[in-house]
Amino acid sequence: MMDTLLVTHAACLGHEVPLGHPEEPGRLRAVLRALEAEDFQYLQRLEAPRASMEAIARVHQPVYAEWILERMAREGGGRRFLAIDPDTALSAGSREAMLRAAGAVTAAVDEIAQGRAQNAFCAVRPPGHHAERMTAMGFCFLNNVAIGAAHARAVHGAGRVAVVDFDVHHGNGTQSLFEDDPAFFYASTHQWPLYPGTGRPGERGAAGNVVNAVLAPGAGGAELRAAFESEVLPALDEFAPDFLFISAGFDGHAADPMAQLELGEEDFAWATRALMEVAGRRCGGRIVSALEGGYDLSALARSAAAHVRALMGA
Repeated sequence: MMDTLLVTHAACLGHEVPLGHPEEPGRLRAVLRALEAEDFQYLQRLEAPRASMEAIARVHQPVYAEWILERMAREGGGRRFLAIDPDTALSAGSREAMLRAAGAVTAAVDEIAQGRAQNAFCAVRPPGHHAERMTAMGFCFLNNVAIGAAHARAVHGAGRVAVVDFDVHHGNGTQSLFEDDPAFFYASTHQWPLYPGTGRPGERGAAGNVVNAVLAPGAGGAELRAAFESEVLPALDEFAPDFLFISAGFDGHAADPMAQLELGEEDFAWATRALMEVAGRRCGGRIVSALEGGYDLSALARSAAAHVRALMGA
């Protein structure tokens, strides 16, 4: 089996949300319980450090980082919840969770770049792919994967960095951060139409470095695989990244209440293996995956476990 690293931190459970909110701490608990099974006894494990402000500032404007991490977090500490928008709220534990979530991705990059792991899964929350340079939205505050991708370039000399996002929602934040830089690549498979309303096929980036492969409501594994094989994988292979990141959202599962795709855990495993094949050819298998969505706890746990088994080569 390949050396796969699990990066997480208990502080990611401390980001509390209002009663009934789908992005709740039980999501991460379910994933971590699944990864305690015997299948994962050889999984390396690392406690996530806090992300540095230097790493965050490569992606988010410093004024935004100070606002969300300091002023808003302090205000949130004085009450149970502080709403940023109707979907996105802070609690007393949110600041530490944000820093550990982003720090998990940068630490995973460090471990892989220094040869201590082949690939990694960051089991973290809050998620990140909707967070833009100056905007928190869609349950997201800091764009964890984008921070990791920028870290790979700035610290480890990765000239060309790719993100593939198979969350059921389009990662508007990641696309907005990457689309004008030809050294970054972003590809997304997502249900259309659906929140946040971005990710049309015609959105191609400044240098054809964006691929949006949309899936109609009711689409299942066959449609996902066709989108990967006809659009995502050829473009990724041609881009030839030095490092590959995965925004691993599992809310396209048939059991998930947030959308209308009909995927199963075997489809996420297939997508993972397909991405690993490209990464094996192009960047020595260097992959960092980070948890995004997934809101049916049982389906999320099974899907994340299938994804990590695939990363392990099982």
